[in-house]
Amino acid sequence: MDNQSEIVADTEHGLEERARFTAMENGTQEDWSIIARDYFKFAETLPDRVLTHLKLLKGDFGGFPVCRLEHSLQCATRAHRDGRDERYVTMALLHDIGDTLGTYNHPDVAAAIIKPFVDEQTHWICQHHGAFQGYYYFHFLGMDRELREKYRGNPHFEACAEFCEKYDQSAFDPAYDSAPLDFFEPMLRRTMARPLASLYVKDAA
Repeated sequence: MDNQSEIVADTEHGLEERARFTAMENGTQEDWSIIARDYFKFAETLPDRVLTHLKLLKGDFGGFPVCRLEHSLQCATRAHRDGRDERYVTMALLHDIGDTLGTYNHPDVAAAIIKPFVDEQTHWICQHHGAFQGYYYFHFLGMDRELREKYRGNPHFEACAEFCEKYDQSAFDPAYDSAPLDFFEPMLRRTMARPLASLYVKDAA
């Protein structure tokens, strides 16, 4: 064992090889080779972590006619049956995944998760669907239902309005025959197999 790395006992992960620097400015090629190896190994399990978090929405109704997971499944099912591609359907499946941790900004959470794996328009839809969805209920809460109008003129405006009209606002039907989560898992895994763009991946797809 050279002086740039070491095997350490770790109560959670067993034996691990780790970098030795205490500040990044002192890092070596050996250190970063270790980190890069573990980074990509960890990245491979991203779909598992996303699916685990998505399942937290099961049984969480928040007063709605269906639970948040059923809403997500119904939204994705409607998009899939309408012929949308897998990246779009994955966005529809995950668009509300931020409800648990991003109570006041859930679209931002979902948009951050899917950003490396979708095109600009699909990401924009996810990031702004909250304001567009508000058209259907903000006025009942003393808010401005026309909030989405501040985005009028954006090239993705109509696409976001369409997402909310056709798939999001209509996905609260307890009698709808939504596809199960298992149906969407393979397409989610394919979507997240490799990023289209990422600061941390050289030559991303």
